[in-house]
Amino acid sequence: MIEKLPQIWPELLLFLTTCVVMLTGQWPSAPIRRLTPWLAAVGLIAAGGASIGAPAGDGLFPGMMVYAKVLTAIVGLMMLPLLAGTVDRELEAQSARGVPFQPIRSNGAEFYAFFLFSLTGLMLVSSADDLIWLFLALELTSLPTYIMVTISTQTTRSQEAGIKYFFLGALGAAIFLYGFALLYGASGTTNIPEMAAYFRAEGLGPIGLLGVLVSLIGVSFKVAAVPMHFYTPDVYQGAASPVSAMLAFVPKTAGFLAIFMVAGVAGWGEDQRLPAEVDAMLWIMAALTMTVGNVLALIQSSVKRMMAYSSVAHSGYMLVGVLAGPGAEGSPFWRNGLAAVLFYLLCYGVMNLGVFAVLASLERKGEEADDIDDIRGLVKTQPVLGWTMVICSLSLLGFPPLLGFIGKVGLFTSGVASGNIPLVIILGINSAIAAFYYLRLVAAAYLEPASDTGFRPSPYLSRQFAGLLSAGGVIALLFAGSGLIKAADNASRIAPPDGVAVPAKHHDAGHTTPAEPAHGHASQPHG
Repeated sequence: MIEKLPQIWPELLLFLTTCVVMLTGQWPSAPIRRLTPWLAAVGLIAAGGASIGAPAGDGLFPGMMVYAKVLTAIVGLMMLPLLAGTVDRELEAQSARGVPFQPIRSNGAEFYAFFLFSLTGLMLVSSADDLIWLFLALELTSLPTYIMVTISTQTTRSQEAGIKYFFLGALGAAIFLYGFALLYGASGTTNIPEMAAYFRAEGLGPIGLLGVLVSLIGVSFKVAAVPMHFYTPDVYQGAASPVSAMLAFVPKTAGFLAIFMVAGVAGWGEDQRLPAEVDAMLWIMAALTMTVGNVLALIQSSVKRMMAYSSVAHSGYMLVGVLAGPGAEGSPFWRNGLAAVLFYLLCYGVMNLGVFAVLASLERKGEEADDIDDIRGLVKTQPVLGWTMVICSLSLLGFPPLLGFIGKVGLFTSGVASGNIPLVIILGINSAIAAFYYLRLVAAAYLEPASDTGFRPSPYLSRQFAGLLSAGGVIALLFAGSGLIKAADNASRIAPPDGVAVPAKHHDAGHTTPAEPAHGHASQPHG
């Protein structure tokens, strides 16, 4: 285990930052409390810097660890300004009027700590080379978000959303944990590269195949894919907009990294296709996810619910890349579906943030904007927020030449290269359907006359700054596109099977466990 320490320095730095944040967030002195988000930013910068110099991982995707951790740090930094004023607003206002600060009533320390814990879990997912590690990392990513949703507002709606999210999250965790148990039973090891080597040599078998299918269904909860998507609109609408923006990126990214590992265990064959049963399930899941998400988004008047179903649809788009697979060794980026997914996760994290930042930046008596009527004429009344909404919505649509268009090109080309033409056609149709509701947002903000709904800019200007970062990133990252695409391509390459020992298995008392051969002979690899 000690050899893993150089790889998890970023997580250790974030953990130390979290410990400090839990102290400063409830400090009696207001200036010290105001340092909390700045300290969180320093921790994320340090973790991102440490990720760049970290050694390659030991898992199926050695290069994915660095890419995913730097991605986590970048998007986490962009989210930080959006969190201002989400909790403890009334308590801080009373403190400013001279009322003694009451730490027992404060949630600020816990809120920022849970935010950092969730990002730490996402980084640990990318470092995972063992099913037990992967399970714990996925839960560390998700568990803090249940509490963040619940405490993000003072309304009962957020508490109801938190309860729904928690119980459905527990169901998803139980399902993929059962799948992991089946994979262990079929292979005799929890080490992911060894498991992949065993299945490559011996075949999946019925238990291994069932383990892969059950694991993928369970992990689909993290990415809000059909059939585990039902919680999404209620949770997004019930949570405060900054927390909804986080939910759209952090658990989704963790889920797709886990899907890569589970699918990698099943193995992409020489034709770069998954086993037929796995391929068929993911094909159906991708088609249903993008279609259900886009069709239900059409009928929403709540922007948050619309973005929730949009999040479901984007998961369907990325599943097309998962089906396309990593491409043959040395193949170009446009044939590499996994690289397309990794690059699209960056695109989605950046451009999706802007829409929620606009909603969080408009308030009426402490209530955030949500209905489409609330953003009508926004370009005329609040140009910064209005143009942020327009640019980010067009990018989510995939309007050229914005960042979202570049991201979608990779998904289309890899799908075509892998022969999934019918699924690519469904992807194209769904992109056209999505244009309707994204253009509704653009038209409401840009074309329609302003209506006085009583919403005014939030006193927390950092929320508008987060929106500017998102809109600016949609444009600025175009100039770094080739470098980011190359990094995603390197991150998605599967480790060669050479040198990975196939675990020995013994059949004893009707069950399978990893064991050394009898009489002290050395373990011999299968195949």
